[in-house]
Amino acid sequence: MTLVKARTSTRGLTPPAKNASPVPQLDLNAVLGCAYGDYPWDHWHRWAIARGLDEDLAGSGRLLIREAYQHGWEPWLQSLCGWSDDGQTLLAHALRFPKAARRRWDILMRTDGLRGDYRPRSTEWVWAYLRPDAQRLLSTLNPHR
Repeated sequence: MTLVKARTSTRGLTPPAKNASPVPQLDLNAVLGCAYGDYPWDHWHRWAIARGLDEDLAGSGRLLIREAYQHGWEPWLQSLCGWSDDGQTLLAHALRFPKAARRRWDILMRTDGLRGDYRPRSTEWVWAYLRPDAQRLLSTLNPHR
């Protein structure tokens, strides 16, 4: 009896994800050369959705990354907003703790990177003023301040 070795291929057994998107490259120095819809925050947004992040939360993350760049937030805060690791920690946190991520991102956006805030019962944004929730976030993110 002769045994014939069957040819087997594993190709095609695990199809690629339908929404496969490469890991984004968040490079502060490359932003000015980008075209509309092809900015690093756009790449992060598509990648986050492909990795399973809720579309609305991914949209908030996209805005956060963009504002950190466009408004020239402090380097330590830009780093926390994904610019030092291509947004991988930002996505991991959002996937694991979506409510906490949304709250943190909302505070960062409201305060323009912890630079100022709205006083209670006011529509006036005040430079260097932070409400208690923003003060807590600042002390959590950067305890040396």
